[in-house]
Amino acid sequence: MQDPNPKIRRALISLSDKTGLEHLAQALAERNVELISTGGTAAKLKGAGFAVTDVAEVTGFPEIMDGRVKTLHPKIHGGLLGVRGNAEHVSQAEKHKIDPIDLLIVNLYPFEQTVASGASFDDCVENIDIGGPAMIRAAAKNHASVTVIVDGADFEPLLKEMSAHGGRTTPEFRKRLAAKAYARTAAYDGAIGNWLGAVAESSEGSAAGFPPTYTTQYRKAIDMRYGENPHQRGAFYVSPNAPVGTVASAKQILGKELSYNNVADSDAALECVKAFSDKPACVIVKHANPCGVAEGDTLLAAYDRAYRTDPESAFGGIIAFNRELDAETAAQIVDRQFVEVILAPSVTDQAKEAVAAKKNVRLLVTGAWPLVPAQRFDTKTVTGGLLVQDADLALYDSLRIVTKRQPTSEEMADLLFAWKVAKFVKSNAIVYAKGGATVGIGAGQMSRVNSSRIAAIKAEMAGLDVKDSAVASDAFFPFADGLLAAAEAGATAVIQPGGSMRDEEVIRAADEQGLAMVLTGMRHFRH
Repeated sequence: MQDPNPKIRRALISLSDKTGLEHLAQALAERNVELISTGGTAAKLKGAGFAVTDVAEVTGFPEIMDGRVKTLHPKIHGGLLGVRGNAEHVSQAEKHKIDPIDLLIVNLYPFEQTVASGASFDDCVENIDIGGPAMIRAAAKNHASVTVIVDGADFEPLLKEMSAHGGRTTPEFRKRLAAKAYARTAAYDGAIGNWLGAVAESSEGSAAGFPPTYTTQYRKAIDMRYGENPHQRGAFYVSPNAPVGTVASAKQILGKELSYNNVADSDAALECVKAFSDKPACVIVKHANPCGVAEGDTLLAAYDRAYRTDPESAFGGIIAFNRELDAETAAQIVDRQFVEVILAPSVTDQAKEAVAAKKNVRLLVTGAWPLVPAQRFDTKTVTGGLLVQDADLALYDSLRIVTKRQPTSEEMADLLFAWKVAKFVKSNAIVYAKGGATVGIGAGQMSRVNSSRIAAIKAEMAGLDVKDSAVASDAFFPFADGLLAAAEAGATAVIQPGGSMRDEEVIRAADEQGLAMVLTGMRHFRH
């Protein structure tokens, strides 16, 4: 009768990513574990001097069809799936000379990376792994006795388990790894389905379309105290491929655990500040809306100007920067206001000390992000469904001056600044800006004219002057009233997408007010 919780004596290793392979093999060899392997993995192990049995020796059948068929054999799958302690399984294994495999270590052909590299259709298909997922699923199903590893990060925990338990692993450890294994094969199959479905839906024969089914997978990063409100449960899941320069990949170096709302607002602040690269910039966000955005000659100057847009709303806000956080700026923040989260691509040691002086302030280091973001999907859940769209990464289609008066160079700079900010303000959005800083922001109103009025009122409350400012509207003015409200407040230049059936009426009103107006040809609704 075989031991249902066996000591690991026999391992099959087949790795595309061979990072850490030799160290792992050495540790297993020292524990007298027999190593079975395939193709390039076997060659690498033999080259390093390890005793390895080729899969072909185990199966008595050579690898064929360019390696497409090598592990799909009863002597492999029987060794993984046979139930230890089941008399019938044991009898059949003995009859067919199938020896049990106690440990499976497999990572899959790099399909996702191949697609991301822009490889040809045929190359992508060749990088679809067949034998690997089959073995992983078999081993995971039989996790009562078999240990399965699909992630190099689990090599060391495996070795610690074996050392702590006389060459065995615990049922709890195997169950956790089995769940991880099934999650990996699910993600892998999902990626294949998404890609092939998109190719099939696209008339161009590329993955440019939306697949008929959409599968995605996220890994739990935080179990939160609660969700958006205390009566709701909440957790934060991140993509295993989250790019550098995002909240999902950021490293928290100070402060208490992030809340649900912290994550959402931090994402809004970070994505907005990434729109600015030429000068130091600061974005302050409250309830998913920028309440102050500014550029400056220094980071401190940018923060100070952003804060002055709306000091009331900045209280308890999220602050993001596009440059390394320095001690002077950090000290000014914690001395001046209550702040929930501060984000920056990097942080000096002195800045970290300054923030640490204020209890519970969360400090996140994002790393440097690329100037040109990669194309991606944005998703939004609805009850019983999911909306999927291309991320809104473009700024404008073209810049077309439609009024008699041309904007000055200073006005044009402020128009583009305000336009960048408006893209990240909830619709209906109106943004007044002057000298590279916001002076009033009207967000989330059902009426565009009310957003214009509110932005001017908030500027007045903050002691700022809207006179001679530039104003941006995230969508066209359906009537001239919103534009007239901005002119009445003191704006001299306007930027908006255009496209209304009343564009001519709005242009005439701009001319009558002596405004300069630029149309972008691109709307930036944000809900």
